[in-house]
Formats: sequence, C-alpha cells, structure tokens
Amino acid sequence: MIISKSNEFIKKIRALQDKKWRDEYGLYVATGEKLVKTARDFGCEFYAIITTANFKENHAELINSITTFTNDYKGEIEVSEEVFKHLANEVSPQGILAVLKKPQNQLVNDSESAILLDGVADPTNVGAIIRTALASGYKKVFALEGTADAFSPKSVRASMGGVFGVSVINVSRNSVKEIGLPLIVADMFGESVYTFNPPSKFCLVIGNEGNGVSKEVKSVATHVVSIPMEKGTESLNASVSAGILMYTLKYKKEI
Repeated sequence: MIISKSNEFIKKIRALQDKKWRDEYGLYVATGEKLVKTARDFGCEFYAIITTANFKENHAELINSITTFTNDYKGEIEVSEEVFKHLANEVSPQGILAVLKKPQNQLVNDSESAILLDGVADPTNVGAIIRTALASGYKKVFALEGTADAFSPKSVRASMGGVFGVSVINVSRNSVKEIGLPLIVADMFGESVYTFNPPSKFCLVIGNEGNGVSKEVKSVATHVVSIPMEKGTESLNASVSAGILMYTLKYKKEI
C-alpha cells in the first residue's frame, strides 16, 4: 500500500490534473465506480487502477472484470484513504480511480455528422456537450484552440463517460476546412433551426460562452441557425443550446 503523497508514482498521477502533463504522458484520470465501469465497457486502455483497501475488499468483481490494458500497465495499486483523496481531488471520493490512455485521434475527412467546439472555455460545458453528442448519435467532436480540454477531470465527470464513446479531435483554425463537412454555425441572428433544412451530413459549430463563434470560423460557415427565444431572454447556456441544436438537426435530417 502506498501511504505517501511524495511517492513518485503518486506525484505523476496527481500531475494529470494539468493539461500539460496529460499531453506529456498521454494519460488522463477517471474517478468513481460508474466512470470506471463505463471506461471498461467502452474498451478504454487502462494504465493503472488505483483503489483504497475498503473499495477493493467490496468491489473485487469490478476490478477483476477490467481486461484492456496499455503495454506498460502498472496494475491495481492500493493507496491509503488520505493519498486517494489527494489524487481524486473530490470531497467524497468513492475509492477507485482509473488512469487511462489518452486517445490520439487524427483529423480524417469523412461523411459523418460532427460537432466543432470553437473556444468553449468551461470544462463542464465541454463535458456536457460531449455527453449529449454521444446520446444523440454524433461520434466525432472537433476542438479548436481555446476550447477546454475534454480530458480534464471536470470534463470527464461532466461527460458521464461520453468522452469514452466519441472521438475527440484537436484541430487548428487553419485546418477547419479539412473537416470536409458543411459548417452550421449557431448564432442569434441566424435562421430558426425549426425552419432550417439541414444537409444530410454536417458539422455543428458551438462557440465560446461569451463571444460566440469566432470570425475565422464564421467566414467559412455555410449555414447560420438560431434558437428562437421569448422576449427578455438574452441567451442560453452553451451546453443547453448545443443539446437543442444537436437533437433538432439530427431529427430533421432523418425525417
């Protein structure tokens, strides 16, 4: 059992709170029984499984059911309650934490409808959008510079495991055209999404919470849509807007 926060392995896992080290090590963290089960079910590659003695004693079946590992898998590692709280960074951690291999998805031009996040800054919004994307049938989420990291602990939690089931692909502003799909921009001055007839395949763009879609992306967009709102309503939360648009466009193109 590891009981010291100064242990080199513990310091490495703790460092995964920061994007710099997630990118450096190619790893990220999913905390809690539900997320670990979901990661297992989606076939994610486990680098390490970290547990407390109490959790291990009562959930051996879950731990033994995980069979997809990285080539340098570190095994199931037991730590003290204090060390686990240090790693999980939660008020009431459940006693299990998975360290997972971060997928290296590449931009490939194809015909599947997708989502493009253009500077969505709140990791909770990013996670919620990914969760809805998976639920509504979008399998690719592109992320431009300035978008919160989909593999941050907050994003992973907010996605409720959605990040395991979609391909998150980082793209530069210079390569947006290479997505190869008509870009539908969400903007308050666009055509009502309820009268708009979407193309059979498209990429829905969700902009920054405060500033909306960037000028660079707007300049190459093929369609602009809006969500009609009652007078006196200024705007909707980015993830709420994204959910309405994702389902509406998906439903309309399948009629």
